Amino acid sequence: QLNMAKKNEQFLKDFKEGPLQFKPTYKFDLDSEVYDTSEKKRKPAWTDRILWKVRNLSEDASKEGEFPEEENPISITLNNYVSHMSYGISDHKPVTGTFKLEMKPLVSDPLVVLNAEGEWSAERDVLIRYSAAPEFPSSAWDWIGLFQVTFRHVKDYVTYAWVEDDEISSSQNSKQVYMSASEIPKMGGEFLLCYYSNNLQSIVGISEPFQV
Repeated sequence: QLNMAKKNEQFLKDFKEGPLQFKPTYKFDLDSEVYDTSEKKRKPAWTDRILWKVRNLSEDASKEGEFPEEENPISITLNNYVSHMSYGISDHKPVTGTFKLEMKPLVSDPLVVLNAEGEWSAERDVLIRYSAAPEFPSSAWDWIGLFQVTFRHVKDYVTYAWVEDDEISSSQNSKQVYMSASEIPKMGGEFLLCYYSNNLQSIVGISEPFQV
């Protein structure tokens, strides 16, 4: 029925599905792996499915001249598609899929380039030098965060500096901000710097990893 619907319904035609390499997931007697033994004796069927579709952002963006139409910045790969027959609380068996999501950068060069200057330690104030692309829309609310290299979220910063309030020098090509020694972690380790843009609501520059 699903394959017929995909042929007849326009909105389903672009959806994809992995190969069905598991047994039908419906209808089971509760708390068992036995198909329906009731009076109706329903025919086993693959009623539990996972379909996916990647919205073609490149088509929308290419209309505005942001990047070429053929370069969709998002790709998805299905790693596995399985059912779980051990679950018995329903007459259906659950189905899960594991996907790999890859996102290509929308710009070839970072909007902000960051460098940790000199040797970093908790014994003295430290300096950060950065430069921004001419078209970058900076804000007084932008900040530079110190992160462990294993960070997973923008809120995982160890400490941060405001790009305007903590600025100590500025030239046509670059600017310097400082972080107080009291804010540098004493335990040391491998860290990196990230520039967060308030206007773009995202990280727009990441430094090379360095030791503290």
